[in-house]
Amino acid sequence: MSQTNDGRQIQVDSNGFLVDPDLWDAHLAQKLARRIGMDELAVAHWRVIERLRSGWLATGQLPVQRHLCRELDLTSGCVDKLFGGLVEAWKVAGLPDPGEEARVYMEDMEPDET
Repeated sequence: MSQTNDGRQIQVDSNGFLVDPDLWDAHLAQKLARRIGMDELAVAHWRVIERLRSGWLATGQLPVQRHLCRELDLTSGCVDKLFGGLVEAWKVAGLPDPGEEARVYMEDMEPDET
């Protein structure tokens, strides 16, 4: 459990995922990024974060990483380059644990090198 700048208590689960994605905001994203060893989030980070959040909250589905980078007109392997992997991007985006099977899928994704 940690506290945001406005005093809200934020809870992450044992895998580091935000328990309540409705509590997420830009300040918390930066805090979550620092927690996994990242510096300031750049525009490209925010584009990925916004796409992950909108996709998950609308459909409850994981994106295909190579499609995500292409959709956003970013370089191939953008998620790995920016965040170190989809799991890390997911955490910074303040999304809940997608489940064990999805986590394994996310961890085993290879960046698109085309």
